[in-house]
Amino acid sequence: MALGGVRVLDLSRVLAGPWCTQTLADLGADVIKVERPGSGDDTRAWGPPYLKDEQGRDTSEAAYYLGANRNKRSIAIDIACPAGQALIRELAAGVDVLVENFKVGDLARYGLDAQSLRELNPGLIVCSITGFGQTGPYKDRAGYDYAVQGIGGLMSVTGERDDLPGGGPQKVGVAVADLFTGLYATVAILAALRHRDATGEGQVIDMALLDTQLAMLANLGANYLCTGQVPTRMGNAHQNIVPYQAFEASDGHLILAIGNDHQFAKFCAIAGFPAWAQDPRFSTNAQRVRQRELLVPMIAAAIKTRPRDAWLSALEAAKVPCGAINNLAEAFADPQVQARGIARPMPHPLSPGLQLVSSPMNLSATPVSYRRAPPLLGQHTHELLLEAGRTEAEIAALLQAGVIA
Repeated sequence: MALGGVRVLDLSRVLAGPWCTQTLADLGADVIKVERPGSGDDTRAWGPPYLKDEQGRDTSEAAYYLGANRNKRSIAIDIACPAGQALIRELAAGVDVLVENFKVGDLARYGLDAQSLRELNPGLIVCSITGFGQTGPYKDRAGYDYAVQGIGGLMSVTGERDDLPGGGPQKVGVAVADLFTGLYATVAILAALRHRDATGEGQVIDMALLDTQLAMLANLGANYLCTGQVPTRMGNAHQNIVPYQAFEASDGHLILAIGNDHQFAKFCAIAGFPAWAQDPRFSTNAQRVRQRELLVPMIAAAIKTRPRDAWLSALEAAKVPCGAINNLAEAFADPQVQARGIARPMPHPLSPGLQLVSSPMNLSATPVSYRRAPPLLGQHTHELLLEAGRTEAEIAALLQAGVIA
């Protein structure tokens, strides 16, 4: 495994941090998930839906939690008490990476801040994930994906145009600021590990959802910085390419994603309007963008005349980019998705039939490993404390005192 031998102490919860640590775990890192006794990661209760047992009854494990916590070991420690803080320091002394998403300054109250832990372990890489970062006027604010999608501009470019029915701000259907921050954090940790391996020096990584949200605007951020013009919501249309949006066929919707003039000419021939490709108003993408209001209704009228699958067959045969618009049942049943093994069995103590979405990383020499189902709360507390050198008597005393669970 690519990260075999790397140990990660995960003090994060909900999504951005756990998404990062699940990615590291998929690549082979030994991830120790620290959770609050009694309740654990907040997402354990974010249901329904919950995992069903063999009798079809709800278990304690929410599907939300299961989606971001495989390949980890769970230890339940009360870090609000001195004995719990001592356990965290012991664990941190023996790991390579620590990931946390507490509010700025919270861990310092317990003596578990990056500076204190790196004095114990100079090679330690500490990745802190917050809504707004460790500096700036918003650093003390709680950070939530939904709010960051709004503050960071994403909702200003997501949703139908304001002048059309249904127009107005719209969040993305999944927590993209959290997910992208988790992935950027993973990349930063891998870079820090390479630096640590070369120099012996650890470092602190400051990840913020707002920073990530602005970075992931990509071409739209560049459009604004280059022109000073504020992009607006375009619904399913593209800001810079035409035609590049959803259209309604006679029996359903499809996506037309034409990226160049040659593809447009092929589409026009299939549609029965080859003259469109020669028309100076539409012959180049720049002209099509300028004439969007004229051209798109013409294309929409043409596509409405045939069934969806007839369009998709003809367009795919001509290598014109297109696609169906599937719900999740259709997406997971798609033959390409089936062939790639995206839904993967991961037998769970409460449900042997559990399936989870596979990692999209396919490495030829060091493939992703699916070693452990998402752990039950505190499932590995005893095992991990034995590994840390605690005796059975010490573990029993900690359990009796409520420090661990």
